[in-house]
Amino acid sequence: MKGQKNIPERMCLGCRTVHPKKDMIRVVRSPENVYSVDMTGKSPGRGAYICRNEECFRRAEKEHGFERAFKSKMEVAIYETLRKEIFQDEVASKES
Repeated sequence: MKGQKNIPERMCLGCRTVHPKKDMIRVVRSPENVYSVDMTGKSPGRGAYICRNEECFRRAEKEHGFERAFKSKMEVAIYETLRKEIFQDEVASKES
C-alpha cells in the first residue's frame, strides 16, 4: 500500500486502548530516576503513555500500570507530582 503514512500508536496504561501517539501524554523516568511529563515526546529515558483524562491516570495508578511500565516502585508523592503536572497543563491549555 504505497503512499500511506504510518501513524505511531501507543497503548494507554489506564484504559489499555491504543491511540495515536500524538494524542497521548508521555511520562518519563530519566536515567537518574526522575519522573516527569514529556510534552515533546523526545526526552531520554523510559517512557509510558496515558490518555489525556484523569480517569485513565487514576486507573493506571490503582492498577500499578506506571510501576509495570517503569519496572520500579513509585511513591505516592510521585503520583501526586505527575497528576499536578499533567492536569495543570491541561487546564492551562484550555484557558488559552
